Amino acid sequence: MGGMAKLALGGKDTEFPVLKGTVGPDVVDIRKLYGQTGVFTYDPGFTSTASCESGITYIDGDEGVLLHRGYPIGQLAEKSSFMEVCYLLLNGELPKQDELDKFTYTINRHTMLHEQLATFYRGFRRDAHPMAIMCGVIGALSAFYHDSTDITDPQQRMIASHRLIAKMPTIAAMAYKYSVGQPFLYPDNSLSYAGNFLRMTFGVPAEPYHVNPAVERAMDRIFILHADHEQNASTSTVRLAGSSGANPFACIAAGIACLWGPAHGGANEAALNMLREIGTPDKIPHYIERAKDKNDPFRLMGFGHRVYKNYDPRATVMQATVREVFDALKVSDPVFETALRLEEIALKDDYFVEKKLFPNVDFYSGVILSAIGFPTSMFTALFALARTVGWIAQWNEMITDPDQKIGRPRQLYTGPTERDYVPISQR
Repeated sequence: MGGMAKLALGGKDTEFPVLKGTVGPDVVDIRKLYGQTGVFTYDPGFTSTASCESGITYIDGDEGVLLHRGYPIGQLAEKSSFMEVCYLLLNGELPKQDELDKFTYTINRHTMLHEQLATFYRGFRRDAHPMAIMCGVIGALSAFYHDSTDITDPQQRMIASHRLIAKMPTIAAMAYKYSVGQPFLYPDNSLSYAGNFLRMTFGVPAEPYHVNPAVERAMDRIFILHADHEQNASTSTVRLAGSSGANPFACIAAGIACLWGPAHGGANEAALNMLREIGTPDKIPHYIERAKDKNDPFRLMGFGHRVYKNYDPRATVMQATVREVFDALKVSDPVFETALRLEEIALKDDYFVEKKLFPNVDFYSGVILSAIGFPTSMFTALFALARTVGWIAQWNEMITDPDQKIGRPRQLYTGPTERDYVPISQR
């Protein structure tokens, strides 16, 4: 507790407790506001409202800080692996070697999909967007795995968590394979999480697939950087769906549906499309002038962030990864040259520096994913794959939170007041 906040309303003073987190701004507890005063708050987009108490991820946008269970994202991306980060988010602590081995073994043993799901895929048109397929298939998992939908049983919750993390790469890779008319590849348990996904996506049965270590590392990093991001739109959706007692597969399907929106998951695709529009490095000055012109609809995508008013801490890691991938794949493409040059200019240009328009994680991830060979339609599916662990960790935390109630926001009603029905003949 951090003292009391006083609200003076209608000649009456009411006091509300101020809560302190371990880090970050204090929070005024307004749970009894309506009961004590007869009014409630209006906060579109919930930008000034904490919807829950959480101990998973902390962001300080002004300082460019992102911590998972207290560990800075830069350290995790440089030194850790995605499996370790998954364990950390789910369990609260980094694993010891034997714990990591056991966790990795468990995830590996859950990677295969129920064989009947292959026929489910064939019900979609070949040109279906991978996210449409992902929404459908994840939602359908509850029809195949009845033994892990009882959310009151911690054991079933754990099995569902493991299943979702393990099966998501298989589901995403199958969505890609289906769209290009190639046969599905079964998982290979001898490979890493990222390596297995790359093989299922780009491998073919006709020849062995060799995982490129630099690409595997880049993929693993992209997964780490997208693993969780506090109470964003899709995570809030998962929590809201979960607050009704919906099964975990339905909740994750809801999160995927929310992530599909271009303002949330589609930002890296938008950034890449912008780079393609610019085309070559020599055209950058022209487009920068257009971006500065308030009357020009052109916007530089992949710069700045709603939360990070400083450098996006995830972008720093991606910067080095871009070059590693380009070198490993011997990439020479004007789009990538344009990206590197634009980044260089933006970090020095007064306009960008003053407005704090630094390259964000989407600016780099789109470029890397494209260099690896992913079509833009797969970008959001990859985001969903990586964010699954965050969604599950948040969902698990919510289920075990004694203060958790079914989500039910209030509204400021501005429609007609009560009126009488008029028969159709008299209207």
